[in-house]
Amino acid sequence: MIKVIHVEAKPGYVLSLTFNDGLQGEISIEDRLFGEMFEPLKESEYFSQVTVDEYGVVCWPNEADLATDVLYDKVSKQH
Repeated sequence: MIKVIHVEAKPGYVLSLTFNDGLQGEISIEDRLFGEMFEPLKESEYFSQVTVDEYGVVCWPNEADLATDVLYDKVSKQH
């Protein structure tokens, strides 16, 4: 099962991701920052609170999260 093992917030709503199979890359999620769960992430200080939960899912304190398989697909297409 693919999991995120490291995430880092970068300027411009970019996430730097490392997956458990060694794949690494960066993606912008600016186009996802709408709706009740994701609107707070427009605040850069809040966006920077991104973490990886015990299941390897990218998430924020308000329980907003991103599907690991979608992130993996986007990063792998960059290579």
